[in-house]
Amino acid sequence: MRVTTPERLKDDEEVETTLRPRRFDDFVGQSRIKEILNISIEAAKRRGEALDHILFFGPPGLGKTTLAYIISRELGVNISTTSGPVVERPADLAGILTKLGTRDAFFIDEIHRLGKAVEEYLYPAMEEFKIDLMLDQGANARSVSLTINPFTLIGATTRSGLLSAPLRSRFEFTFRLDYYSSDELRHIIFRSSKILGIPIDEESAVEIASRARGTPRIANRLLKRVRDYAEVKSNGTIDIEITRFALSQLEVDEKGLDELDKRILTTIIDMYQGGPVGLKTIAASISEDPQTIEEIFEPYLLQLGFIKRTAKGREATPLAYKHFGKQKNKLW
Repeated sequence: MRVTTPERLKDDEEVETTLRPRRFDDFVGQSRIKEILNISIEAAKRRGEALDHILFFGPPGLGKTTLAYIISRELGVNISTTSGPVVERPADLAGILTKLGTRDAFFIDEIHRLGKAVEEYLYPAMEEFKIDLMLDQGANARSVSLTINPFTLIGATTRSGLLSAPLRSRFEFTFRLDYYSSDELRHIIFRSSKILGIPIDEESAVEIASRARGTPRIANRLLKRVRDYAEVKSNGTIDIEITRFALSQLEVDEKGLDELDKRILTTIIDMYQGGPVGLKTIAASISEDPQTIEEIFEPYLLQLGFIKRTAKGREATPLAYKHFGKQKNKLW
């Protein structure tokens, strides 16, 4: 198990539900997005209208699902949730849409994975709050247009480039969630430790935050893992000594890189002279899926400035060489 993966793991679900902020006031980070949403939500409530449709995109673990739930609570409405792969047929979508109450929120995670037929069925629902239902079959089949309650669609995706232009254009709000600063993560760690009843000092919170890859989900997961070491190897209190020991045992270095991150970088540096080298070649060299490297590993390595993408492939940067104490051979 990779403790630094931003993807949701099975044992994350229960804790995430406990730690998930319920209001914007409790949500740390993404200040610009919160400000815009606060104003738009208040305006929609005063007019008695459904909030305009919203699209969140960005790497996993940054709070897209959490924001969807907060929006529904701030609006004072119910929320229905699903994901792109689950909605296989237009009839599945129709069943959900017809059950939505007035101004309810409808959250679709991984919205880029909606099938084309389902996506096209969604267009009139988003624009006109109408759907077409097929009655009977064969020669007696006929289509009936049904008006549904006004609702707010909230879509989330980690791969905005895979969204079709027609679907993207139907969202009034499009927000990219950015990685969090170490100070923001420090606040999140203190909030989580208080909720979970985990004693932790300032220095330890800063240390965990600095290795959390700018991602709240990873920060909370590292907090839980360090707690385990504090309970078994120490007195239950998280101090800097047990924190550094635990993170060392978990193979998470001071930049938040784990064993697989290091393999990607050292493969580019040692096997391919720093690049450029193609994504599929890197994937084959470390026995990893190319899509996983592109979606999970690369965003953070790009954020750190350790790799760059070029027309010819991936290249390791001078920062990556410095991190590993290596020098680029001038003969390459």
